Amino acid sequence: MTELAEGVIRGDRRALAQAITLVESTHDDDRERALELIQEVMPRSGRSLRVGMSGAPGAGKSTMIEALGVRLTDARKRVGVLTVDPTSARSGGSLLGDKTRMEELSRRDGAFIRPSPSGGTLGGVARRTREAMLLVEAWGADVVLIETVGVGQSEIAVAGMVDQFVLLINPGGGDELQGLKRGVMELADVIAVNKADGELAPAAARSRSEYAAAAHLMRPRHDGLETPVLATSALEGAGLDELWSTLEQRTDSLANDGRLAQLRSAQAHEWLWTEVREGLLAEIDRTPAAAAIAKQTEADVANGSAFPPLVAREIVEALLDRR
Repeated sequence: MTELAEGVIRGDRRALAQAITLVESTHDDDRERALELIQEVMPRSGRSLRVGMSGAPGAGKSTMIEALGVRLTDARKRVGVLTVDPTSARSGGSLLGDKTRMEELSRRDGAFIRPSPSGGTLGGVARRTREAMLLVEAWGADVVLIETVGVGQSEIAVAGMVDQFVLLINPGGGDELQGLKRGVMELADVIAVNKADGELAPAAARSRSEYAAAAHLMRPRHDGLETPVLATSALEGAGLDELWSTLEQRTDSLANDGRLAQLRSAQAHEWLWTEVREGLLAEIDRTPAAAAIAKQTEADVANGSAFPPLVAREIVEALLDRR
């Protein structure tokens, strides 16, 4: 086993940070080392409760994760937090400011917080979030909390890598129920109407009733487990114990009847084919014939003089060396 893998398993936060930096690297040499590292720590992963947290900007995702994280570390649990910041399409940069918003949690010995750029990846997560999660689990995390970029029809990939998916709702936002994508609601294990405090408390109560009625009409993510709608205040701590006990109870229920194992198996299957698709796209640039066709025909496709499906077939055939 490499020294870096040993450091991760030993619980060294510096080694964990270095390991995640390695798996996020886009250099080919680093990628080979990263795959070896993941294979070394894999036997120590898979033992955490994996929770995804999504919601529109301003719903209080970072505040909620910090409040939960502090409670969990107080209960002597190790907590890993993976946050994703959007990458600018113009500059290619990200602010990565989530860690600074979790100041109290970042000081806890039992916590590890890692912000990562989305890198233009759709789904609300970074391309290597799954691998970072495995490393955090090998580090010894009892709970892994993943915060997505935001919420939308394309930002639901986190539901495909966690045991429980929490959707945070901002109360009093006008037509948020009509505007929120149904697909996201149907993937949620728990819906939490956050900021249920102060002047927003009445609005939160109304929103909770509206979402509870809507959730009742939708098919739950898991048969036999209705989607609860809770009122929470990450700022004041109200409803957080109920939220966490709900997540634990749902996970235990899935584990007891074998559905948690089935869920993770299905997620691994989807991960496999995601990697295959992305790998094939990357190989186009490395295959001279396929890259040449792609470069030559992009302008023709853009101006309508070439039919995209036919050009795509030519690229694939060149990639497979069938021409």
